[in-house]
Amino acid sequence: MLAAVSAAPALVLAGWLLAGLPLLLLGWFRPPVAVPLGLAAAALLCRYGLRGLPGAGAAGTPQGAAGAGTAPAIAGATAWQVAGVLAAAAGSGLFNLLLHSEQLIVRRDPATYAQYAVWLAEHGSLPIPYGEAAFGGPDPALRFGSVGFFDHGGAVVPQFMPGPPLVYALGHWLGGLAGLLLAPPVLGALAVLVLAGTVARLAGARWAVLAAPVLAVCMPVLYTSRTTFSEILSLILLFGGLCLLLDARSRLRAAPPGSGGAGQPGSGRAAVAGAFLAGLVLGLAVLVRIDGLRDVLPVLAYAGALIALRRAGAAAGSGGPAAGEPAAGEAGTAGGRPDGRLGAPLLGGLLAGSGLGFAAAFLLAEPYLEYLSGSWRPLLAVCAAVLALALAAAALGPRLAGPLRRLARVRRLPEAAAGLVVAVMAAFALRPRLQTVTRVPATPEDRTTADFIAKTQAANGLAADGTRLYYEDSLHWVAWYLGVPAVLLATLAAAVLAHRLVRGRAPEWLLPLTVVGWTTVTTLYRPAITPDHPWAARRLVPVVLPGLVLLAVWGLRWVLRRARERGYGPAARKGIAVAGVLLLVVPGAVTSIGTAFTPVGRGERAAVEAMCAALPDGAAVLVVERVTADRFTQLVRGVCGVPAAEVAQVPGTDLASPADVARLTGRVRAAGRVPVLLAAEAGQVAPYGTPVQVMRLRTRQDERSLTEAPDGTWSLAVDVWMAVPRNGSA
Repeated sequence: MLAAVSAAPALVLAGWLLAGLPLLLLGWFRPPVAVPLGLAAAALLCRYGLRGLPGAGAAGTPQGAAGAGTAPAIAGATAWQVAGVLAAAAGSGLFNLLLHSEQLIVRRDPATYAQYAVWLAEHGSLPIPYGEAAFGGPDPALRFGSVGFFDHGGAVVPQFMPGPPLVYALGHWLGGLAGLLLAPPVLGALAVLVLAGTVARLAGARWAVLAAPVLAVCMPVLYTSRTTFSEILSLILLFGGLCLLLDARSRLRAAPPGSGGAGQPGSGRAAVAGAFLAGLVLGLAVLVRIDGLRDVLPVLAYAGALIALRRAGAAAGSGGPAAGEPAAGEAGTAGGRPDGRLGAPLLGGLLAGSGLGFAAAFLLAEPYLEYLSGSWRPLLAVCAAVLALALAAAALGPRLAGPLRRLARVRRLPEAAAGLVVAVMAAFALRPRLQTVTRVPATPEDRTTADFIAKTQAANGLAADGTRLYYEDSLHWVAWYLGVPAVLLATLAAAVLAHRLVRGRAPEWLLPLTVVGWTTVTTLYRPAITPDHPWAARRLVPVVLPGLVLLAVWGLRWVLRRARERGYGPAARKGIAVAGVLLLVVPGAVTSIGTAFTPVGRGERAAVEAMCAALPDGAAVLVVERVTADRFTQLVRGVCGVPAAEVAQVPGTDLASPADVARLTGRVRAAGRVPVLLAAEAGQVAPYGTPVQVMRLRTRQDERSLTEAPDGTWSLAVDVWMAVPRNGSA
């Protein structure tokens, strides 16, 4: 049960995305078509991804034996352990449902995703048309793009990848804006469940009971589980894909030698299907976040290594290296059947999933790709190089077997691998003393970011320096949210596992440790995000925090095993266990207390619905002030269902030219519409008509902390004034 319920969320999500993306490309993403196809695709993936799970039947391996060279399995899980994991996930979901955010006014990414999802739910197609006919046709003073929505190719194109909006649109179909805003807490609970399933497979079910609350109380996970971010979805796909691959290894190990029965539980064919689904789920992370390409890069290399190992084993005529001569980083063998059999389907699934992600990016998010071209193009080149090397290694597999065996015999190589892990983490810990990361603004976007950082520094009582990025503190960010003990235990675990892997042991850890290690190092080195918190903390959510939780609980288990081996009595081991549990749970919970009980953006939904109701029938909205245009142009167009455009501002000001406003007002009337002007202050619309306040929102927003963990929220005031211009007004 634990294996099934922790793998199912990724399969269901993948099925929904696989059905929804083609429909969106065709312009048919509507409930009568998308819901049955999405459910059918999800059911099909679950049928092939969950059937025949070895579970406790996978050789009856005791929990304590995992990681000692055997394949992973959720062995010996008790009803209470499963109940504990489910309770932690359900408690996380309920807590975040009660305190969910309502970010609909476009100021940062969550509302952009929300408005994107609203448009898909209401219209089912992209791009977003201008609706110029409502304004009397094209005019040089009309601006249809806004924050998060590019004006591109004669239409409006949303920022970001389409994966998250495709998922959040389902929430809108089920419950309107309320359903949309309640979807993230549900996904957050599923993310806790998926991470717990990964821990159960790699460390044992009893440790999943600890990992689930450690992740659930972590402030960045609370933060991204309460509003429409992409990171939680990415976490589900990445760790769900790892679960599926671990299950495929277990199936392969459980298959009787020479069996090839299709559909038989534990058969080799079921293992191959599971590996393909694992690659597909991992590849679809690119459809959710373009950064997913970096996260799955190790999977590409791993699949090539598996293919090479299988060829090497076939050439030797023995299904793998000789007994007692494991190759460095070998993926493991069982009963003469190499795990290399999983390499080709894993690679095929990965290329299929990531290929769909890139197809969606080029077809639906071209301006976003261009904006991020400096990041993804070099990464794509690296992926191409890794794929070429993987294929070359596969072709040369028989010739590489001997050198790999000799490499595995190099003295002190395992110790060097473990030492490298410790050295890297120590370097990150010392980085603030050795480096100050800065960036001199070179583009308009850079200058906007520098100005934002300078203002945030002033609010934090720091010296103004807009070039500071604070990336040197990235490991300290992790320590804020997980606690120093968790970071130390995770480092210990990574070092021990690296030592084992180089010796050819713990093969089930090879890909999980590589994914966690690679993404953690690259993310900490360059988070690539505006460094105010809790905003910057979202960058740690897909892999870094759950990966370190996975390692930390395994590290605690290793400490307890060592204590038993060294003769510590039950009372001493119990004391170590209790202390370890407290050191993993309490620091993160303490950091979260300052923000966990204060939802942000509350009241936005009611305020937005009231503003939409105040717009007259047949309206066409002209936004005459810059900030209001940034925040509300797409909201009025999508949520209110009213044509909306910004009127170009006079250079050096935030207001439109009265002449442009008068001309466009007349054109709207000539088109048979009611012209409506919106701005932030009554005086900005008073020259054209009687001001009416249609929004007066007083709520809370995220704190913007640069040098310490956030411990509260800031106030937020949003006002919108409306005027229906008088005939002849100017």
